[in-house]
Amino acid sequence: MWKTSSVLLLIVVILLTLGVVMVASTSAIKGLSDHGDQNYFLKRQLVWMVLSVITGIIACKFDYHYWRYLAVPLLIVSCLMLVLVFVPHIGARVGGSFRWLRFGGLSFQPSEIAKFSLIVAVCWWLARERRRVQEFLRGFLYPAAVIGFVLLLILAEPDFGTTTLTAAVSILIMFVAGVRIFYLLLLATGGAFALAVIVAHNANRMDRLMAFLDPEKYAQTSAFQLISALNAFILGGPAGVGLGQSAQKHFYLPESHTDFIYAVVGEELGLQATIPVLLLYLAFFACGMRIAMKAPDIFGRFLAFGLTLMITLQAIINFGVVTGLFPTKGLPLPFISFGGSCLLMSMVVVGVMVNIAQHAGGLI
Repeated sequence: MWKTSSVLLLIVVILLTLGVVMVASTSAIKGLSDHGDQNYFLKRQLVWMVLSVITGIIACKFDYHYWRYLAVPLLIVSCLMLVLVFVPHIGARVGGSFRWLRFGGLSFQPSEIAKFSLIVAVCWWLARERRRVQEFLRGFLYPAAVIGFVLLLILAEPDFGTTTLTAAVSILIMFVAGVRIFYLLLLATGGAFALAVIVAHNANRMDRLMAFLDPEKYAQTSAFQLISALNAFILGGPAGVGLGQSAQKHFYLPESHTDFIYAVVGEELGLQATIPVLLLYLAFFACGMRIAMKAPDIFGRFLAFGLTLMITLQAIINFGVVTGLFPTKGLPLPFISFGGSCLLMSMVVVGVMVNIAQHAGGLI
């Protein structure tokens, strides 16, 4: 009988394989025009994949109980890295946002580490304070203050997508831990109001919101990429136009190898691929929830639950953005989109989840 951890790894292998194929397909033209090498992005993705698999194996062998002792130091380091993105010659500004740190020829997004470290810290604290989790100070205010501080650092880059995702995962962890719903509603309402005010004073975000509400009106401006993505799905139909034959990736989808790669999957491979991909993420969620329920202690349960949401909610948001259900946000599709930071931390998440499964008796 297949163990849950084995099924989880099989899902990840399938998604990684599809990711390599689609990065090769979607990035060739951009690599040739920008770097003189049609395999430029594919080569970088393969390098990151090797690093990610190695890191994932290490995480798999690392006893998840020790993450409790690393929670605070890791969170502090993550916050320092989020500050360093604004330091000249260390941080890099890309597309108007300070989201990157450069190390030689590689660049990394500290928000990916911050997202992971915050989840670990929140799980550690709520597991530690499980007898007082309904108290206002120790159950709500202390973790909420830490969450708010980290989210402000991510939002300052600005990175609205990661901020929204991390906030949602953190609140859901607090919910399953037993924090009073009234407190969480206050936190969610306050956060949503603050985000709305910030968006209202950000011309670029307002343009994206208006394009989401009325894409036809902004079809040639802010909604151009969304309309192109929808056209990709329409052109692909049930069977797709054929691998490598996408027209949208050449002329209409500048982020076809990153945030909007799912649209090219729909165009080239059709519904016969997009629906199985969706089902794979649902299966990932099911495996993660089973690992969480079978975890041998409360910290493992919270951690498996939070990390599962970290991957699956990001996938759901990506699907929603590409299909026009959500306003445009810069979140890659885990395991499939080009991007080393997301891939590396996603494999760390898988490694931690497999380790929790192993401690629950789910040996591979």
